[in-house]
Amino acid sequence: MGASETNEARAVALHADVIVDAMRRGLELARRGPARGVNPQVGCVILAADGTVLAEGWHRGAGTAHAETDALSQLGPGAAAGSTAVVTLEPCNHTGRTGPCAQALLDAGVSRVVYSVDDPGQRSRGGADRLRSAGVDVSSGVLRSEGEALLGDWLTTARLGRPIVTAKWAQSLDGRAAAADGTSQWVTGPDARADVHARRAAADAIGVGTGTLLSDDPSLTARTSSGELYPTQPVPVVFGHREIPDSAAVRHHPHALVHLPGDDLAADLVGLHALGIRSLFLEGGPALISSFLTAGLVDEYLVYIAPVLLGGPHTALTDIGVGSISDARRLTVDDVHTLGDDLLIVAHPKGHA
Repeated sequence: MGASETNEARAVALHADVIVDAMRRGLELARRGPARGVNPQVGCVILAADGTVLAEGWHRGAGTAHAETDALSQLGPGAAAGSTAVVTLEPCNHTGRTGPCAQALLDAGVSRVVYSVDDPGQRSRGGADRLRSAGVDVSSGVLRSEGEALLGDWLTTARLGRPIVTAKWAQSLDGRAAAADGTSQWVTGPDARADVHARRAAADAIGVGTGTLLSDDPSLTARTSSGELYPTQPVPVVFGHREIPDSAAVRHHPHALVHLPGDDLAADLVGLHALGIRSLFLEGGPALISSFLTAGLVDEYLVYIAPVLLGGPHTALTDIGVGSISDARRLTVDDVHTLGDDLLIVAHPKGHA
């Protein structure tokens, strides 16, 4: 290889290193934005032809400038012409509270766009194709695994178009959620209950049916073992048509109650997703969880099993549309935990990623 070829190869390698370094910086910037809500965390770095950083930006939350627009806003007219935009997520291609980032990059004269993760949104994706059709050099997949890890559940919910649904219930060894007289406090012990509350605190929303709400009057909060509220609380969601009394404990929740009819659970989930809810923690009762299960809308199961026998009619699930063993809803067990005297089985529908 001649000297000129060696220098050219080094220049290409250096350029690749510059792009990777800029993407790492973009991921750092993205983490400054809110981790929850309807929008993803996104960072952007604008590079000059020689690799100099011209501007940086990140998304600060719903209704604010997207990362690309935020970075471009720091440059004067024409300053971005011929530059490279390094973005952690494919530039969006739709108009919401803000305009499409793909068009903003075109208007600024950016000649190259490099991004980490493809946008899976039905409305927002397509920015890469729009840019390519206008003559912009576009490449993707730089630090993809890091980009996907950053986006986390936003990426999953964007692909699903709804929140991730976790169904939780506690039961006796013989599959009962309550004794014959209806009492259910407490089927499981304190270690299991503490685990439940920690998982509540990690969820965006917690859901119950009106039957459970009216019979048990739950507060739907996440509390520590000492009874104090966790710093983060799930939004309370109640499914069903029956009225919720003004005196209900859930009326005193730190977040406003979301009351949904429950007639079309898939549509209800789309509505929750539009509110920025990425994860829904279903607490019951058996009828509501069975309805979600039957509709194929449960992504994860948390089954707390106490070493007690109760008998009686109060089963943990109701009819789930299984008429024969061939119709059984098969699960894949992901983990088994011992919590005091109880067991926690974590599982997901077989064949469901």
